[in-house]
Amino acid sequence: MAHRTLAYEAIADTLRKAVTSRSLPEGTVLLEGPIAALFDSSRSPVKQALATLEAEGLVRRFDGRGVLAGKTGEPQRLKITPDMLKLEDETITSPKTFAWQNFYYDFENTVILRAVFGSFRINELALARHYNVGRTVAGDILNHAVKNGIVTRDEKSRWWINPLSEDRFHDLYEVRMLLEPAALRTAMLRIPAEALSTMRKRLVAASEHFPAVASAELDTLEEDLHVATLQYSANPEILEALKRTRCVLVAGKHIQRAVRGTLPIDAFMDEHLAIMDAVAAYNYPLAQQALTSHLEQSSIKAKERLQAYLAMSDITPISYVLD
Repeated sequence: MAHRTLAYEAIADTLRKAVTSRSLPEGTVLLEGPIAALFDSSRSPVKQALATLEAEGLVRRFDGRGVLAGKTGEPQRLKITPDMLKLEDETITSPKTFAWQNFYYDFENTVILRAVFGSFRINELALARHYNVGRTVAGDILNHAVKNGIVTRDEKSRWWINPLSEDRFHDLYEVRMLLEPAALRTAMLRIPAEALSTMRKRLVAASEHFPAVASAELDTLEEDLHVATLQYSANPEILEALKRTRCVLVAGKHIQRAVRGTLPIDAFMDEHLAIMDAVAAYNYPLAQQALTSHLEQSSIKAKERLQAYLAMSDITPISYVLD
C-alpha cells in the first residue's frame, strides 16, 4: 500500500525546499503560528515539521521564540509569504488532503485522558459540531483513532472509547515485550543504513538539547524506533499484531504531558541509542536485550504516570462524549 503523506511531512517538505533553495533567507525566524496559518493547519503538524528539519540541521534554535532557517545568519523577523514557500506550485500537496489531521491531535489527547476512566460512547454528529466540520471529516478522525486502538466500533456502528486501565496497560506492554524483539530480528537486516543514520541523528540532536525538546520531536523519536524501524520486519503477521498495542505508545505521550511538573520528563534517548547502535552493528542479542530492558522500564514508568494522573484528575464533560 502506498504511503499516505501526513500533514507534517508535506509541511516539512515545503519548508525544506524553501530553506535549501534560500527562498527563505538564512536566519529567518520561523514561528509555528504564522506557518500554520499559511498552510491552513493547526500548530501540531507544524511543530513536528520544524522538529524534523532541526534534526536534519536545516533549522536551528536561538535565544528567542521559534527557530532560525539555515545554519548561519543573524535572526531576521521577516513576513513569510506564500511566494517564499512556493505554495502555488502544483507539486505541493493541498492541506485539504488531510483535513482530519488538523483536529486529530486534540481529539486523541481528549479521548485518551478520558479512556483511563473507562469506556464511554462517542456521538459522531456532536464530534462534527464540536470541530465545526462535516460528518466525513469526523468519520476520518474516528477511523484513524480505531487504527490506533483508542476507539472501537460495535455491531450497531456506534463509536466507543476503548478503556485504558492499569491492567490493560500491563497486558499490552507484555505483548510488546514478546513481539517487538521478534520483529526487530529481521527488521535490522532490512532497514537501509541511511534511514537508520537519520533516526540516530535525531536522537543525538534531541539528547544534546534535552530537556528543551519539543513534544512533537519526542513523538517522532518514539515512532522512529517502535514503528518505523520495526516496519522493516519480514513478518507481516507480527506487525499486524503489534498494531493492537499502538494505543499504549500513543497514550503514554499524552499522559506524560498531563502529569508534567509532578513527574520528570522521560529521557529515553540513551536507551534508544543503545538499541540503534546494536542494530547498526547487526548484533541481535545485544539489540534484543536493550529493547526488552527499555520496554520493561517503559512499562514501569507508564504505570507510575497513569497512577499520578488518576490521583490528580476528575472526569470533566466533553461535548461529544455520552457519560
